[in-house]
Amino acid sequence: MSAIAPAKTPRPAVPSPRRTPSRRGSAYLSTHPRARLALLLSAPLFWLAAVYVVALALLLVTAFWTTDTYTGQIRTEFTADNIVTVVTDAFYQGITLRTVGIALAVTVIDVALALPIAYFMAMVASPALQRVLVVLVLTPLWASYLVKAFAWRSVLSSDGILEWLLRPLGGHTPGYGIAATIITLSYLWLPYVILPIYAGLERVPSSLLEASGDLGGRSWATLRLVVWPMALPAIIAGTIFSFSLSLGDYITIGIVGGGAQMLGTLVYQDIGAANNLPLAAAIALIPIVIIFGYLFLVRRTGALDNL
Repeated sequence: MSAIAPAKTPRPAVPSPRRTPSRRGSAYLSTHPRARLALLLSAPLFWLAAVYVVALALLLVTAFWTTDTYTGQIRTEFTADNIVTVVTDAFYQGITLRTVGIALAVTVIDVALALPIAYFMAMVASPALQRVLVVLVLTPLWASYLVKAFAWRSVLSSDGILEWLLRPLGGHTPGYGIAATIITLSYLWLPYVILPIYAGLERVPSSLLEASGDLGGRSWATLRLVVWPMALPAIIAGTIFSFSLSLGDYITIGIVGGGAQMLGTLVYQDIGAANNLPLAAAIALIPIVIIFGYLFLVRRTGALDNL
């Protein structure tokens, strides 16, 4: 006779999880990636809007106010006098041209220095040497801005090391002034130009260079027709850093610029010594308009994707 199988005891039913608001939200976010991305970006976007966009809007509004001549208090009466003064006055026009000229000179010098350095790092150096060179490029960024600026003040002084090196050759240090400001700013912003160009050149496929060589292209033709078009967005990205940082700087020219002034110097003086915040806001709009115009011109080159 076959044995009778014992009767199976029914298992207790597992209760379904409670539909709490947090569970419903998690289920919704797991099936809607765009909503999840929007939630993740909401906090930084709110901070960006509150700190940056609102600050720019308040700056624009402040530029249309005035300061009482006798009491020094800000009068919230709408007027375009500050804007008209900054745009039409020959003094502010000269300072603007000087500031733009310094920023352009710094940008040209930095690009001229950064291109061969970045090319060697990306195309010539071995992987181990690349890491060493990247560390060397980043090392100046670990030092204080003021320490580097005052170091150049010491180097460019009449009894500094540059004068000691050039005097036997019949040369002399440029001293303090516009030239010293351009030299110091070029040194300060050079790493910010090297790194984007290096990153752009590193993305150039080596197969394209080999194909150019197989087709009979010489080194100069390969650089001009293959490497340059692909590296141009990265070069423009580097110029954005050097140009914009130089355009708004006011500390360096105060340290090595002698009696020269830039737009940032005027903003600092109007806020501090003159206590004229509306005029300072109007002056601050000049570099903002210039850099936004520059970004508008280069937006189609892909440079903004390399920042």
